[in-house]
Amino acid sequence: MIAEDNLEPSSDRPHYVLRLFVAGITPRSRRAIENLRRICDGPLAGRVDLETVDIYQQPHLASLHQVVAAPTLLRLEPLPQRRLIGDLSDEARVLRGLGLDPRFGVGNDER
Repeated sequence: MIAEDNLEPSSDRPHYVLRLFVAGITPRSRRAIENLRRICDGPLAGRVDLETVDIYQQPHLASLHQVVAAPTLLRLEPLPQRRLIGDLSDEARVLRGLGLDPRFGVGNDER
């Protein structure tokens, strides 16, 4: 019999809480959403909570998080918080910005 892998998130692999701020449904916003979803379904699969915020619909959240440009991605957890600005098209840069090794998608956070 083949043992099944544990589907629970491993304690040595951090869980990520991300918030993506976009400005309406512009091509740049759509591209950022698509790029981030690809990363969340790949290297971060099963260990990420993603919220997308339209700064026109919820300007108070943009103000609260001091977002001055869109798209902006915030990594809220694990701490420390990190911020990436742009359409997130460079996957290796996004993974590094999230504290992941771009070659393997594994965490190297300084927790």
